[in-house]
Amino acid sequence: MTRIALIHALSHSVAPINLAMARDWPEAQRMNLLDDSLSADLASQGLGLNEVMHDRFSTLAGYAVATGADAILFTCSAFGPCIERVARRHSAIPVLKPNEAMIEEALGQGRRIGLVATFAPTLESMPLEFPGHVALRLEMAGGALAALNAGDVATHDALIVDRARRLVEEGCDLVALAQFSMARAREACEKATGVKVLSTVDSAVRVLRQRLSAMRGSANQAEGSGSPGPR
Repeated sequence: MTRIALIHALSHSVAPINLAMARDWPEAQRMNLLDDSLSADLASQGLGLNEVMHDRFSTLAGYAVATGADAILFTCSAFGPCIERVARRHSAIPVLKPNEAMIEEALGQGRRIGLVATFAPTLESMPLEFPGHVALRLEMAGGALAALNAGDVATHDALIVDRARRLVEEGCDLVALAQFSMARAREACEKATGVKVLSTVDSAVRVLRQRLSAMRGSANQAEGSGSPGPR
């Protein structure tokens, strides 16, 4: 059975990706690793993505690989460089950043892209993943994550919708929600703005499945030709 490791830095990211996996990839076995101190430490310590943070991601990924994970999906949008280092170290399996698939989709659908986040460090790291020529506008939905932590999902969603509406008023023709925990607000944003709104969750499942299939296909071809390939 295919085993997918889902590594989270926010507890609110767990449910959206598991729901999407159950719907779109039900035959995959999921393992969830959560360290919600990652996001808390990044926000409070002011040290950025230093070597200590890189080591923490390496440890989590190493554990996932040791348990037999066939692929790793990180659901934490503010840690791109840490995930990229993990991907280089574990190149024999697909390692996906949470934003990769959505960014690819956004580039194909929008001319002026608006990005909404509820976690401030995401707005520092995620724009760097877009090509430099992209007309990207950023909005921080202040207070939304605190509302979600308090169980006030209505306020969480309303604050995101408000920021999405502002981006469209400023000329954006597509809105992207930067974090897995924001996926619940996607439909409300589309209804309020009248433009396409993307979330990271659905795109991530689709692309991870495609990459794993492609990697296994390449490995099978290499075995058939007598050449060594990735596991």
